Amino acid sequence: MSLQLKSGFTFDYDNLYGEGKVTEADLKSYEADLKKAHEAMKVMREKGFIRAHLSKDGEPEKVLFSQLPYVEEGHLNSPSSLQRLQKLQDHVKNNIDAVVSLGIGGSYLGNKVLFDVQCGEFWNYMSKEERGGFPKVYFSGNNIDPRRTGDLIEHLKSSAKIAKTHGEGKYKVMLLVISKSGGTLDTMSNFMVIYDALQKVEDIEIEVVAVTDPNMEKKTLLKNLAIEKGWEQFAVPDGVGGRFTIFCEVGLTLAACIGFDIRAFLDGAKDMDKACQNDDIWQNPAMLNAALKFAASEKHGRDIEVMMPYGDYMKSVSEWYIQLLAESLGKQFNKEGKEVCYGRTPLVAVGTTDMHSQTQQHQEGKLNKVVQFIRLADWENDLVIPDIFPDVKKLSDISGVTMGQALEIARKSNEDALASNKRYSACFTLPTLNAYHLGELLYMLAMSVAYEGELSDVDAFNQPGVEAYKRIMGPKLAEQKAANQKD
Repeated sequence: MSLQLKSGFTFDYDNLYGEGKVTEADLKSYEADLKKAHEAMKVMREKGFIRAHLSKDGEPEKVLFSQLPYVEEGHLNSPSSLQRLQKLQDHVKNNIDAVVSLGIGGSYLGNKVLFDVQCGEFWNYMSKEERGGFPKVYFSGNNIDPRRTGDLIEHLKSSAKIAKTHGEGKYKVMLLVISKSGGTLDTMSNFMVIYDALQKVEDIEIEVVAVTDPNMEKKTLLKNLAIEKGWEQFAVPDGVGGRFTIFCEVGLTLAACIGFDIRAFLDGAKDMDKACQNDDIWQNPAMLNAALKFAASEKHGRDIEVMMPYGDYMKSVSEWYIQLLAESLGKQFNKEGKEVCYGRTPLVAVGTTDMHSQTQQHQEGKLNKVVQFIRLADWENDLVIPDIFPDVKKLSDISGVTMGQALEIARKSNEDALASNKRYSACFTLPTLNAYHLGELLYMLAMSVAYEGELSDVDAFNQPGVEAYKRIMGPKLAEQKAANQKD
């Protein structure tokens, strides 16, 4: 059983729905709730309103992520905003040597997805010509790690020295610093350390691009700095939580720096949004995905979701999804203020790697998991396994097929083995890995958590638990600074 869109995107739920799995009766019991959830999505699209949603300051706040795929004047993504992104791309291409993307949460996880899909692991080892004139890319600000930050600084210094010896002039580094407030400890501490260190290097020329809250009435720390220093600015908009910002300038600034097809990405998201407006659950990928996963959790105890793409460059999709599911649905209280401690636990896996590490647990451990596969129907540059050792039967036996075919055989074998032992799984199939189909997949997952928030009666768009440690951390930092000054 599967749902297939005109684009070729497919959701195969045969191993999640039916006898011994989520049943027709299970979904029937949620019929009224699903109808309400679907109506709530319509209101969200039209008015940006979600019942009982408040900002972290306790004020009413719109939810605008569903607007992002639609490029229109007056929207968060508009023809003029895409023109500014094109201007950034034109400036970076054949001009900037290295971009350091500084962000945490969605400002890192989303950007890493775009980088992995567009560039791959060996991007920074390619020549500028091989990169099409686009810069090398490094990530920082996603942890407060003095060793790695120091290593990055030394690497950039070394790159500048090499450029000088080749007569290439100053090494141009762009710091793309992403923080809504400008006070994010992880991001801003790395930014300040790197900015300070590189400013002292004669052979390095620094540019800063600030992606922050655009509000001019109540300017953030980073907004004020950007105005004072004359840095280029892009927006972390209100109404779009960090885990959804891959579709706005937070993700799209990095996309511009690597030549990623922004229009195709947003078109994929837009076409998926249109599919998710269907009232029929069997034709609406997000509503169906949410309903099946919710029922699997609440009626069958399968409250862990293992997101398992088959392909190395999709592992970051799984890591991005971890934040999406955990922050959206891991809530102590429901919308009426009743303690419910709801939330399915997400886990990262990648095939075939974790078939050799996690699958033992998936196959024979507790009956509390849904394994969600992601596969590609077509690999753009598939490789045939050659029969170069014909006298070695075991090696000869695995030759004559492509690596993509072997990968799919491994995935299907895993899927069949799980099904044979009452283990739940489902599979998303992308026709190929490109910007359009990536936009489809990520947007469908984002809409899924919106639906599940309504089914579980929790606010899928706040994150009060994240604020708890921040309130504790501030005074502790002040204490440490005071102690250092005494010393």
